[in-house]
Amino acid sequence: MPENNSRNNARIGKWHPAERKIFGRPPAKGKRPLWERSPGRPGEESRMRTFKTVFMRGGTSKGCMFHREDLPADRGEWDSIFLQAMGDPDPKQIDGMGGTVSSNNKIVIVWKSEEPGIDVEYLVGQVIVGKSQVDYKSNCGNMTAAVGPYAVEEGMVPITEPITTVHMLNRNTDKYIDVTVPIDPETKTFAQEGDCAIAGVDGTAAELKVKFLNPAGAKTGKLLPTGKCLDVLDIPGFGPLKATILDVSNPMVLVKAEDIGMTGTELPEEINGNQELCDLLEKIRGMACCRMGFAKDLKDATENSPAVPKVGYVTSPKSYRDIAGNQVEAEDMDICARVISVFKCHKACPLTSASAISVAAAMKGSVVEQMMGKKGQAGQVRIGHPSGIMTMVPELVETETGLELPSVGVQRTARRIMDGTLYIRK
Repeated sequence: MPENNSRNNARIGKWHPAERKIFGRPPAKGKRPLWERSPGRPGEESRMRTFKTVFMRGGTSKGCMFHREDLPADRGEWDSIFLQAMGDPDPKQIDGMGGTVSSNNKIVIVWKSEEPGIDVEYLVGQVIVGKSQVDYKSNCGNMTAAVGPYAVEEGMVPITEPITTVHMLNRNTDKYIDVTVPIDPETKTFAQEGDCAIAGVDGTAAELKVKFLNPAGAKTGKLLPTGKCLDVLDIPGFGPLKATILDVSNPMVLVKAEDIGMTGTELPEEINGNQELCDLLEKIRGMACCRMGFAKDLKDATENSPAVPKVGYVTSPKSYRDIAGNQVEAEDMDICARVISVFKCHKACPLTSASAISVAAAMKGSVVEQMMGKKGQAGQVRIGHPSGIMTMVPELVETETGLELPSVGVQRTARRIMDGTLYIRK
C-alpha cells in the first residue's frame, strides 16, 4: 500500500522483473523503466495523453479517482477523458475500464479544500453506459466511502491514530460528509485489513463509518420536494400511482411493489429482463423528475437527467435468495427494496437511496412506513436488497415544524485496487 508521500516517491533507478526477462538486464543508465516508456515505435513520442489515476472500490461501487490538479484546467475537456477511461459509448465498454453497469462506472475528482474545517472536496461523475454522457447531478454514497481512504493514502489530510476523521464536502450536492478511517500503526496510512463485512462484497475489510451531515434537500433544498410524504402520480398508460418523493443525499421516488404487480423480491436479472416493468419504472421516475423540476417531460428526463432521481419499489419483509444464492430471512430486515440506477436494477442498494429509504421509514403515511415490518434495534433501519441486508442509522428529530435530519450514518468498506497511468487518445 502506498505511504502518505506516495505521490512524491520517485521510481528512478527501479526496474521491473520484465526488464530482466526481456533484455536480460535492467534498463541502461539514463533510460526510463519499460513500464514508464511511451507506447509506440522506438523513438516516437506517445500519441496518447496520460493521466494519473487510482482505481478503487467504495462500498458496492468502483471507479477512477483523480486529483483535480492532474486533470486539465478546462473542465470542458473532462468528459472526453472520463468517457474514454470507461470505454463509452460502447455498451460493452471493451476499450475501457467500465463494468457495463452504473455502479462500476464512477468518476471521482478530489482536491484539498480551502474551507476552514474541511479537509477535501470532491465531485462525482456518473458515466452513462452506452452513451457519450457523464452526469454530475448526483453524489455517489458508496464512492464517498472511498474518498476518505484515498485522501489518507494520498497524503491529503493529517493523520491521527488510531482513527482519522476526514471532513469532506461533496460538490455535486454541496453537502458535508464525515468518514472515519482506521490507521495502520506500522504503515501510518489506511488500515486495509479488518473484520467488517458488507452485503455485496466478498470477504472482510477495515470498517469505515460514513456520516452524511444534514443530507435533506441535497438537490431541491427540501426533504419533501412536493411538500407531501405521499403523492399520486398519473403514469401514462398505467394510471394513478401512490408514491413517496423525497430528497436525502440524492432525490428518490419510491412506490409499493404490489402496486406495480411485483413481489419485491425479484433479482436484478429478472427485473432487467422485464422490458414492460423497466418501461413503467422509467415512466415513474420521469414523472417524479418533472414533479421536482428537473425535466419538462418524460423524454427530457430520460435523455438529460438519467441519474436523478433514482426510482425504487418496496415491500414488507420477505425471505428470498440473494444473487449469490444465499438465503436472506424476512426476520432480519425491516423493509425489502429494489432500486433502479440509470435504467438497470442495482445489484445491492445505492447508499444515497438507502439513506432516503431509511428516512422515509420514519415518515407517517409514506409508502415505506406503510410496508415496514416490526422494527429491530431502535434508531436503525435494515434494508433487504439483491445482495443481502444493509443497516442504516438515520438521526431524526421531531420539531414543531416537522422532521429534521441532522445525519444519516452507515458502515462501509473500501479498497485501492490499482493505481497507475491512464492512456487517452488525443
